[in-house]
Amino acid sequence: MKPTNYNNKSRVQKRKAKHKTRKRIFWILVPLLFLAGATSVYGAYIYNKAADAADGSYNPLERDKVDQENSSDEKKSDKSKENVSILFIGVDASKKRGTNGNALSDALILATLNREDKSVKMLSIPRDSYVYIPEVGYKDKITHAHAYGGPQATIETVEQLFDIPIDYYVKMNFNAFIDVVDALDGITVDVQKEVWEQNSKDVKNAIHLLPGEQELNGEEALALARTRKMDNDIQRGLRQQQILKAIIDKGTSLGSIFKIDNVIDAVGNNMETNMKFSEMKNLASYGAKGKIDIESFTLKGYDYWPEDVYYYQLDEEDLAEKKQMLQSHLQLDNQQTESSTE
Repeated sequence: MKPTNYNNKSRVQKRKAKHKTRKRIFWILVPLLFLAGATSVYGAYIYNKAADAADGSYNPLERDKVDQENSSDEKKSDKSKENVSILFIGVDASKKRGTNGNALSDALILATLNREDKSVKMLSIPRDSYVYIPEVGYKDKITHAHAYGGPQATIETVEQLFDIPIDYYVKMNFNAFIDVVDALDGITVDVQKEVWEQNSKDVKNAIHLLPGEQELNGEEALALARTRKMDNDIQRGLRQQQILKAIIDKGTSLGSIFKIDNVIDAVGNNMETNMKFSEMKNLASYGAKGKIDIESFTLKGYDYWPEDVYYYQLDEEDLAEKKQMLQSHLQLDNQQTESSTE
């Protein structure tokens, strides 16, 4: 029998007061931050284009549909004062890696946004992390959750792992990554070590990067984000966060104002999310009045080889600390205490 899903009970309890939100994406956040201050005719054009792109990318989860059916007018209150959590799911859906169903997730980044502090905490989850997957009822690599049941199975796994509700998911394939960086005419990244890596067409050693701060195009940024040769899964997660920050910095800079329409095209063609455009606009206020403070984290652990299969075993003490950090950042502590006393 399939185990009871986390979100069937605890998720509802934890959202009783102010936190009945949805879910959200970072790459689409770039044009939306611009929209918060757009007042010109060009701004109106961008606004309409972003709305069309968002509508084309909208793909609610089954539980979203249930929430919408059960929500009363009182619960549909203004969400602009709420903190939110977003799970970014990067997948490689190329034909060479094609599966009969959903692809494996190649990158998982959990972000929590605190509106009052104007802060974001980004936590990279190593793809080989050995965790319990509710969709199948046993432990496996977290990368397999998406193959078992798509975004919803991945979300439920992350909720189970950190004991927090996930408000939004954003799934993007590698084409989006390349197209977004190229739409911004490249990003500035500090490359720590020399890199020889294949490109998105799987041509061996097609990308060669030397150490140092430099401008990267889409293919080069993807190679740096994907490579496993220069360090380990933990450092790989931190590199991916570094590249996300570079995209945000470039996308929200004044010089990128006339590149936003290209970014929207790149995102809209390669993105899937359960966030409506009206919900996206609420998130624009996070960056409307100044720079967002972004902190990066990863999960400690060690190599685990049961029956000659590699897993990344998470350190329980570190995991407990990260759980507490995320719960506090979302200000869930009081709600959890209240629900436990009812």
